[in-house]
Amino acid sequence: MTKLYIISGMSGAGKSQALKIFEDFGFVCVDNMPVEMIVDFIDICVKDSKKYKNIAIGIDSRAGEHLSGFKNFLAVLKTKKISYKVIFFTASADIILRRYSETRHHHPSGKSVREGIKQERKILDNIFSVADEVIDTSNLTIGELKKVISVLVDIQQFEKRYLNISVVSFGYKYGVPNDADIVYDVRFITNPNYVHELKYKTGRDKSVQRYIEKHKEFKVFFKEFSKLIESTLPGYINEGKSYLTIAIGCTGGRHRSVFTAEKLAAFLKSRKYKVKLSHRDILRGCNNGKLISETYKKGR
Repeated sequence: MTKLYIISGMSGAGKSQALKIFEDFGFVCVDNMPVEMIVDFIDICVKDSKKYKNIAIGIDSRAGEHLSGFKNFLAVLKTKKISYKVIFFTASADIILRRYSETRHHHPSGKSVREGIKQERKILDNIFSVADEVIDTSNLTIGELKKVISVLVDIQQFEKRYLNISVVSFGYKYGVPNDADIVYDVRFITNPNYVHELKYKTGRDKSVQRYIEKHKEFKVFFKEFSKLIESTLPGYINEGKSYLTIAIGCTGGRHRSVFTAEKLAAFLKSRKYKVKLSHRDILRGCNNGKLISETYKKGR
């Protein structure tokens, strides 16, 4: 059965941020859809309720005079036996003024922010008066807002599946990945590049992995490193982070960083996290671009 959440509220009170959070939770989200089109859209969703199980639709003051029929719109949903909940986001006028001052955005009313707030409260009264939940975001952080929404939609916000972790290996000679949240340098590990039979292999080859793992410093390092990463992840989730990139670098990005990234990704997957693994520079600078790696010979 399709569940519908109607998201509304004051401009600057966090409605757009709330829709992003719903999207992170796997909802199909549509913002500022004309009110007269919503019923037809929902009918489409109901026909394919498996694909459109959870829907969040943003409606705000930009709908203008069409909001006068909002209660009639809800009556139609009840007639169609569509489950819905109206969530209204608000904040104090001073907080909204401060947020507009920080972002330097224009108020959608076209008036000054202070005048726009007064006008908007009147326009949105039809929605506010029938809201199932009113959330005041004046003193909420993004992480706290995510917690509040997770409770409302009956989602355990601390579930690991809502943190998307990307583990990427790279070579320092080609630069640090721009999107990295955590960067760790593994150039202290003995370099297989200087072993002739390993030079053109990669950290995905068993022979390279055995070479790295036979050194005591790696075993000690990885035990502590994996514990450190695991211990910090709940904090990122608590702060509302949905995507985290962990970049692991060595000189060329072929041996040490690749193996460490592979091992970390496997460790995090064993802890039930969603992990995407990639090796940015694994094919660079290898025998004119041609690896003699057993891994690639086998088409892995």
